[in-house]
Amino acid sequence: MVRRITEQINGIGRVTFIRSASAKHLRISIRPFKGIRVSVPPAVPLRKAFQFVDSKRNWILKHLHAIKTCEKQAQEFSENNEELDPALAKQLLTSHLQELAKRFGFSYNKVSIRNQKTRWGSCSHNNNISLNRKILRLPDKLQEYILLHELVHTRIKDHSIKFWQELEKILPQARKLNKELKKHHIYIL
Repeated sequence: MVRRITEQINGIGRVTFIRSASAKHLRISIRPFKGIRVSVPPAVPLRKAFQFVDSKRNWILKHLHAIKTCEKQAQEFSENNEELDPALAKQLLTSHLQELAKRFGFSYNKVSIRNQKTRWGSCSHNNNISLNRKILRLPDKLQEYILLHELVHTRIKDHSIKFWQELEKILPQARKLNKELKKHHIYIL
């Protein structure tokens, strides 16, 4: 059973405490448009959860500022952009992935295109690749980086040194592009 309690915390704002049987530890998350949430294990008194939030006040305020900026940018972006057509996104991303796989000798099982909130892409152990259609809103070089990143995962499933070496063989500026990608907030696009 999940129970939610929302409280106004002085100097922080609204905080939602979620008591859940699956929670093992107290955990704070801050997400755009969802605010501050605290997962509370069943055995932890609510008083302890309040103390935990208070002890993390500086961390919360720092991240809250970044989230507010992100929310503002997202609203401005949505006012100036139309929604991506899912069929067109699937066609464009699938054909680009096929072209890169052929050019660099990769193979994958299936590809799916989704409107994900937290990931640009992923590759399963069965070499099924999932891509976020929001990739199409990124610069071309970052689009290609994400697709190649997932294709390399068809051979190396982790982010070990071996993975980065393999990726940098075909895309020498991969680490630089990885840093650049982090500047693009998926929530905004």
